[in-house]
Amino acid sequence: MTLLSIIWNPDPIWFSIGNIDFRYYSILYVAGLAAAYFIINKLVMREGKPREFIDKFTWFIIIGLIIGARVGHCLFYEPGYYLHHITEMLLPIKQMADGSWKFIGYQGLASHGGAIGILAALYFFCRRYKVEYLWIADRLVMPVPLVGVFIRFGNFMNSEIVGQPTQSDWGIVFQRVDMLPRHPSQLYEAICYLIIFGVLLWYYHKNFGSLVNGKIFGLFLILVFSARFFIEFGKEVQEEFEEAMALDMGQLLSLPFIALGVWLFFFRKPKAKSGESGKQKNGGIEKSIK
Repeated sequence: MTLLSIIWNPDPIWFSIGNIDFRYYSILYVAGLAAAYFIINKLVMREGKPREFIDKFTWFIIIGLIIGARVGHCLFYEPGYYLHHITEMLLPIKQMADGSWKFIGYQGLASHGGAIGILAALYFFCRRYKVEYLWIADRLVMPVPLVGVFIRFGNFMNSEIVGQPTQSDWGIVFQRVDMLPRHPSQLYEAICYLIIFGVLLWYYHKNFGSLVNGKIFGLFLILVFSARFFIEFGKEVQEEFEEAMALDMGQLLSLPFIALGVWLFFFRKPKAKSGESGKQKNGGIEKSIK
């Protein structure tokens, strides 16, 4: 087994300063968000939007993502604990056995909750600054799969969200879990997201100038959540209550996103072309932001 398998057991904490631990997961999460900001900045400025628009939009999205991902994890996967520990749900701290509090970061973030948080933040941003919702959603989702790549590498460093045993001598042995060779489902998912990122950029550049609002958003929902749905079959369940379910929580939460994506991409009747909408909205955006 040791000749064909990779023994994997890194310390998830990269370094510590005093009572604060800096984890690979948190650092990769932030790196993914920074990469997304850079890409969105390039896309939106290419279409003539002011920098103030991008900065304000970014803060809305980051806040929505973090709150949605954290609350989503707590309510979808561990409601019994966190409904009695509201402080730990909202703040990146944990109460220790001796009654003291320790900064631990947000250990537990749900991608589906993050998606809901982003969509909600986007709604409030569009209402505040009079922006076409689907226009900005199309640009927003393009770098999101790349963020997913960083996050899944963070999961890999944490030895979490592991795959099922390979039933052979080949695989990754996550020592913090057990000594069985397992599929590295985190890496499989990261590869899928990287491919999806490329597909979305290709579709954007191929159709630039004639994009229909909502098409990229719909394609994103179909590809990302379909990939998530099928990869879940090869993962170990994250919580015990999922063992008795035909489909796990991640799969059930993926279905409505896939359905929405199919409607947006194949069936929604467009009201205006992307270029026309951008011209109509740009003046209003600049006046609202300034």
